Amino acid sequence: MPTYSGGLGVLAGDTLRAAADLGLPMVGVTLLHRRGYFRQHLDARGNQSEAAATWEPAQLLELQTPCVTVTLEGRPVRVCAWRYLVHGVSGRVVPVYFLDTALAENLPWDQTLTDYLYGGDPRYRLCQEVILGMGGVAMLRALGHTDLQTYHMNEGHSAFLTLGLLTEQSGGAEVRAIGAAAREAVRQRCVFTTHTPVPAGHDQFPADLVRRVLGAEMSAALAAECCLNGTLNMTYLALYFARYVNGVAMRHGEISRDMFPNYPINSITNGVHATTWAAPPFQRLYDRHIPEWRRDNLYLRYAISIPVGEVQQAHTECRRELLDEVERRQGVRLDRAALTIGFARRATPYKRPDLLFTNLERLRRIVEQVGPIQVLYAGKAHPRDEGGKTMIRHIFEAAATLGERLRVVYLSEYDMALAKLLCAGVDLWLNTPRKPQEASGTSGMKAALNGVPSLSILDGWWIEGHCEGVTGWAIGDDGPRDDAVEEATSLYDKLEYVILPMFFRRPLAYAAVMRGVIALNASFFNAQRMLGQYVRNAYLSSSNVPEAEIGQHPERG
Repeated sequence: MPTYSGGLGVLAGDTLRAAADLGLPMVGVTLLHRRGYFRQHLDARGNQSEAAATWEPAQLLELQTPCVTVTLEGRPVRVCAWRYLVHGVSGRVVPVYFLDTALAENLPWDQTLTDYLYGGDPRYRLCQEVILGMGGVAMLRALGHTDLQTYHMNEGHSAFLTLGLLTEQSGGAEVRAIGAAAREAVRQRCVFTTHTPVPAGHDQFPADLVRRVLGAEMSAALAAECCLNGTLNMTYLALYFARYVNGVAMRHGEISRDMFPNYPINSITNGVHATTWAAPPFQRLYDRHIPEWRRDNLYLRYAISIPVGEVQQAHTECRRELLDEVERRQGVRLDRAALTIGFARRATPYKRPDLLFTNLERLRRIVEQVGPIQVLYAGKAHPRDEGGKTMIRHIFEAAATLGERLRVVYLSEYDMALAKLLCAGVDLWLNTPRKPQEASGTSGMKAALNGVPSLSILDGWWIEGHCEGVTGWAIGDDGPRDDAVEEATSLYDKLEYVILPMFFRRPLAYAAVMRGVIALNASFFNAQRMLGQYVRNAYLSSSNVPEAEIGQHPERG
């Protein structure tokens, strides 16, 4: 189901999988995105073109009976829902509801509102967010989820659910006339996670557009607290109505407190779903040595006692599968003995995927004097992100310049299936964001589950996960200053003097680092630990959420 563009969508899925594993009473709500994000095509020069990622919901989801109505621009828009059940290792299930407006009774334009992820203009996006938030609350009621205790807004896109709750609290009165006690009652039911340290990443809509879409009464209810300089900021809406707010890494929490100084913002560092992202060879390895790991990911700590030879063997299987897939896709047979570096994430300028190519002459010299390197890239640029598309072209240009001396392959159509192969099959995971713009990052966590160490800028989660020479290596220092030349020099120094000599001359020492990243990083940066923190610190932080509710059937969540 191509209903995600990158880390945030995958993280939401990992969270729900962990909830099912732990038997937590949780329900997920999202939009259907009938035409997905997009299919990526790259030509010989790295120019990206896009096509719709169509799929058939009826083949994977179950259509639910009730429909609800939301009001957009003064007209009714009907919304139905499709259900998917996430099954956990506990035997419990968590339902996810996909909202859909492709109904014959809707106007043609309204039928498209749940077609595209990140599609259309501000009007399209605003209407989508009304459907997700207000329509999501109405749909939960129609489906019988009447006793929900806590609503978790995952980024500001869903913040209009607070208006849905206010409407319920109003009892038919005008929403803008609701008193402080009723607003506080809504606040006590909501928690909010912010995912971006970049101001441009927070959805904002002109007040006149909000008035046109929501109507005078609803827009007036938002004006006092959530509109600044004639603009509705969805993050401020979520902050105002949340009893608990968190960033997604310790450093991101600090940055968020600077961005929004009037709100108490905590930190819960992201994690990934272990049994989803551990490749089959590593799953088998863990099953042999740590049979409890699926039920309790913390047991991965005991990977420190697995013989390094068995870690090497599992990785060899993963690398073979990855390189075979590269050959199948690209017709390129890569060196089975070279150090294979992986870089795969959304293609956008702040991620700096081309930092590795700052000094091509030095890169060539490292390969000639120390040992062979090959690099695998993947990632989609947003269709309107010209900077991201330029990054992809830069990589193609560097690949052409380096030629056979250092093979660089950019794999198109990055998705979860390809991510699983890359995170498990490369020898080193590279991450080079511009500080402090990496809120968390999760790709390195997925690599860690497969014993792949990171070489990364000290930003996001890596500040917490980095232990030099034990879980991987840092590029530069942890200071706030961002100097691309210094960081590129640090990157080359680590490759030339530390990583490559260890990989080629002391393979058992390198395997010990692989084992260390499993024991120290995979055991902590997983969705079970993350969700446990949400339960303790966010979901149970209000007296109206009884702890006894945890573990009850999700239909009563």
